[in-house]
Amino acid sequence: MAADVVSARDWLRHQVHRLRPRPTPAELQEPARPRIAIVTDSAAALPPEWVDAHSGSGQLSIVAMPVIIGEDVFSDDDAELETHISLALASGTAVRTSRPSPGQFEKAYRAAAEAGFDAVVSIHISSKLSGTLDAAKLAAGRAELPVLILDSGTVGMAQGVAVQAAIGAIEAGEGAEAVLSAAQTAAAATTVFFYVPSLEQLRRGGRISLASSWVGTVLDIKPLLGIRDGSVVPLEKVRTAVKAIARLETLSVAEIASREPGTARVSLHHFGNEQQARTLNDSLHARCPGLGDGDMTRLPAVLAAHAGLGALVVVVSERFVPPQPVQGP
Repeated sequence: MAADVVSARDWLRHQVHRLRPRPTPAELQEPARPRIAIVTDSAAALPPEWVDAHSGSGQLSIVAMPVIIGEDVFSDDDAELETHISLALASGTAVRTSRPSPGQFEKAYRAAAEAGFDAVVSIHISSKLSGTLDAAKLAAGRAELPVLILDSGTVGMAQGVAVQAAIGAIEAGEGAEAVLSAAQTAAAATTVFFYVPSLEQLRRGGRISLASSWVGTVLDIKPLLGIRDGSVVPLEKVRTAVKAIARLETLSVAEIASREPGTARVSLHHFGNEQQARTLNDSLHARCPGLGDGDMTRLPAVLAAHAGLGALVVVVSERFVPPQPVQGP
C-alpha cells in the first residue's frame, strides 16, 4: 500500500512538471547587459578611424565645438577648417572658439534614447578651459534617459583615452557607474606636455595669464606648458624652438620612465607640423623600449585656435588593454 502511494505521488509530480510551460531560449540566456552610449566633444582629439569603428551603432557621439574666424562660424568637423585657421593665424585675423549649445547635447542624448540605449556617459573637456560641461549639464536635465557627466579635467587625447576606457568598460559589460569610473581613472592617469611657438593665441582666448604671455612675447621665450588641475600651466621657458622641442622630449621621457615598465602609452598632436611630430614620436619610442603605440592626430581645430601653428602636444597615459571576450560555458 505504501509503495502504491509513493508511486502515485511520483506520477503526479511528473505530470505537473510536464504541463509547466518550458522556458524560451531567451529566458535561458543571461540577463541583458545595460546598453550604455558615450557622448563627448571634439576636444577629445580621437583618431578618425577609431571613431568610425565605434560610432556606427550610435554607441559613440561627438559634439562638434564651434570655431569663429573673423565673423564666420565653422564646425570643428569642417574638412577645410585647418586651412582656414592657418590662413587666419598667418594674417592676424581673430580666431575664437565657443562652447557647443545645450541643444547640440540634447540632440545627442535624444538620439541615444531613440536608439534604445539605457543611459549615457558624457565625457568632456576641462570645465576650466571651456563652458562645454555647463551646456552638457543643462541638456542632461531635459534628457529622456539617465545621463552621467564627467569633467575629464583635461583635453586632447588625455580626454580621448578616458573615452576609450569608457568604451572598453562597456564592451566588458559594465553598467553606467562603472563606465564613468573607468573614464575618470583613465583621465586621472594622464600627463600632458605641450609646446607652442607663441603664447599670444592662448592669451587672447583667456587660457593663460597676461603676465605669462607678456614674458613670452617681449623676451621671445619659447614656452613649455602642461595641464594641471584642469588648467593650462607654464612649466619651463626656453630660448629657442629647437631647445624647446628637445626639452619637451626630455620631459616626456622622464614621465614615461616614472611609470611601471611596459605600462605607458604616448599620443601626439600637431598642427601644421606633422613631420616634426613624427620625428618626436620616433625618438620617444627609440629612447623608451616597451612604450605602447598611441595615436598621432591633428590637433582639433578648437584647440589649434588657441595653441596656434606649430604646436606640439605629448600625452602620456596608461596603456589601453582591450577587454577580453566573454568565454562560453
